[in-house]
Amino acid sequence: MSSRMKALCSFLSLAALLASFSTRAQSADIDVDVELVLAVDASRSMETFEQKIQRDGYVAAFRRKEVIDAIRDGIHGRVAITYVEWAGSNVQRIIVPWTLVDGADSAEKLAAALDQPIPSTQSRTSISGAIDFGSTLFDDNGFKALRKVIDVSGDGANNNGRPVADARDQAVAKGITINGLPLMTRGDFYSDWAVKDLDLYYSNCVIGGPGAFMIPVNSWDQFPEAVRRKLVLELAGVTPLMQRAEWKPGHAWPLVLVQDKPQIDCLSGERIWQRRMQDWESR
Repeated sequence: MSSRMKALCSFLSLAALLASFSTRAQSADIDVDVELVLAVDASRSMETFEQKIQRDGYVAAFRRKEVIDAIRDGIHGRVAITYVEWAGSNVQRIIVPWTLVDGADSAEKLAAALDQPIPSTQSRTSISGAIDFGSTLFDDNGFKALRKVIDVSGDGANNNGRPVADARDQAVAKGITINGLPLMTRGDFYSDWAVKDLDLYYSNCVIGGPGAFMIPVNSWDQFPEAVRRKLVLELAGVTPLMQRAEWKPGHAWPLVLVQDKPQIDCLSGERIWQRRMQDWESR
């Protein structure tokens, strides 16, 4: 056999070997019922105690029987979850990387990983940055699911980075669903920076995709139950059928579906920030 023929055979063998490795890598992805990115607000407006309430709410939820049952009741009986904190457009921190949860033991490990000291907050609020960053986390993460969900919780409107509706629409075009947990809990100190009716803002500008919904939180004592309810729906893949404007103890939790889209300015956060900066500079 000529040296040229030997070289060709070696090349073909190497190509076949690489193709085999590629096929094995692709088949190695673990099938799960949902890949869920929990994107949690860590901007400057979030006080340390509020961040702790958020963390504790998720820690408690992953220890709840209803949440574990929702995971086990899926087709595969397992899900993949990562927990991210975000602030400005270039400020995102992966607190817990992608984790397989398939029962009480793995759920407890996830809860324990979250039950850690709270990092310092960062400036600005970029929901669009959180969505853009979250969208990249599904690439080559080792899991495969028909449902990919980014869950955004935050206490303000987008005021940094590109327009939030653009980020939302691009993520939805990739087959990603975005759910929301608007935190309407800000005190008087931040009232000049707040967008009125944050729940309507989230409904119109943030959530989107198949079966998208949000659960508004009006006070911090509601947060743990809101997180539990939200996770059960997301992990079980249940599309809420009801819409309720208010919540009272003993009643079903308020849900707003993606179809409920009253008109609201999706650039209102940016306009408020610009106006406040102009006021500050004029002093």
